[in-house]
Amino acid sequence: MDSVTRRDFLATGGAALASTAKAYDEVKGASDRLRIGVIGCGGMANGHMRALNRMKESDNVEIAAVSDLFDKRLEAAASLTGGKPIKDYRKLLEQKEIDYVLVATPEHWHAQCTIDAANAGKHVYCEKPMTYNVEDAKRVVAAINRTKVKMQVGVQGMSDESYEEANKLVKDGALGKVVLAQIDYSRNHKDDFWLYQEDPDAKPGVNLDWNAFQGRAPKRAWDPERFFSWRRYWDYSGGIASDLFVHRVTRIIKSLGLTFPERVVATGGKFQFPNSKAEIPDTFNMLLDYPEGVTVQLVSSMANDTPVEHLLRGHKATLAFTRTGFTVTPQKLYAGDMKPIEYVKKGAEDLTLHHRNLQAAIRKNEALKCDHMLGYYGVVAARMGVESYRKRKYLAWDKTRERIVNA
Repeated sequence: MDSVTRRDFLATGGAALASTAKAYDEVKGASDRLRIGVIGCGGMANGHMRALNRMKESDNVEIAAVSDLFDKRLEAAASLTGGKPIKDYRKLLEQKEIDYVLVATPEHWHAQCTIDAANAGKHVYCEKPMTYNVEDAKRVVAAINRTKVKMQVGVQGMSDESYEEANKLVKDGALGKVVLAQIDYSRNHKDDFWLYQEDPDAKPGVNLDWNAFQGRAPKRAWDPERFFSWRRYWDYSGGIASDLFVHRVTRIIKSLGLTFPERVVATGGKFQFPNSKAEIPDTFNMLLDYPEGVTVQLVSSMANDTPVEHLLRGHKATLAFTRTGFTVTPQKLYAGDMKPIEYVKKGAEDLTLHHRNLQAAIRKNEALKCDHMLGYYGVVAARMGVESYRKRKYLAWDKTRERIVNA
């Protein structure tokens, strides 16, 4: 990516509107190869690229081009995939043979890359969260609705059908009224958290475009920690909320058939690592009240990885998600009225399945497991938590204007 202004982006996007999005039926058929472009070739992208390499013959796909603003990563990605190295992702989007792109940049670039891809007629797999903030999410939703490209958000857990099956039971009333859902995502670290190794070969202005990395974020002097460990900084990430909780809250949203929360409050702090340069907290918790009359509880610490049971607490029964699917256990008051249930899942939280679902959507118009609207709901939940924590305020969702307000 070259350093560009917002005006340049808007001009580029406007010109791209002349390009009509490829509808799924324009792909010649399931037997024809889908060609993929990768935007952002860091650690997360490497997992995707290896998975897509393994799918090359079985799923008839190939990585045709790769893009990154750090030359060393770009060259490594080209070597790994055989894809054409293109530093400026907008030039990658001009490649006519590319059918869809993987957006695996830091969060603050997700929206612009996705919108530019949609305007260029490319289908999109965008890593989670779909966008950095709510306004960006609204822009992405508008772009996907306008261009009609397929968009898969990288909450890979949605390729585990347990959550769809749980929703059927919820709709059928098998749990009674669900009043509380709880779920966690915790890890542990010894000396500091989410701190990645810095590459001494990275030289801004020589082989790395630091200005392009910052994009619309506040301009900072070169800091290798901000580049390699960007999840630790509010300029580029929502920390635990947007990197971890978005995986979990999307599961609950799907299971309970929710959309936007009504009110949110978040707490936490740098409790274990107070001297860390990280701006984000190492311990973070959220409570989300939804208008359907259910509270969703999200728990996380980067200093203790003991898990919390993942539960839907209903008046008549409790549904517990497990590694193999889920169980439904009647409450004692209703034990004589219903039998326990055990569901064994067929899918999984899996990159391959998630890409395969997008490919089927492109080729055969199959339903997406995590489309742009589900991605939008997850962004709103996560972002409300971030803003509640940073402002130390109880926040609400204005459903008419679709924006976060004081409760």
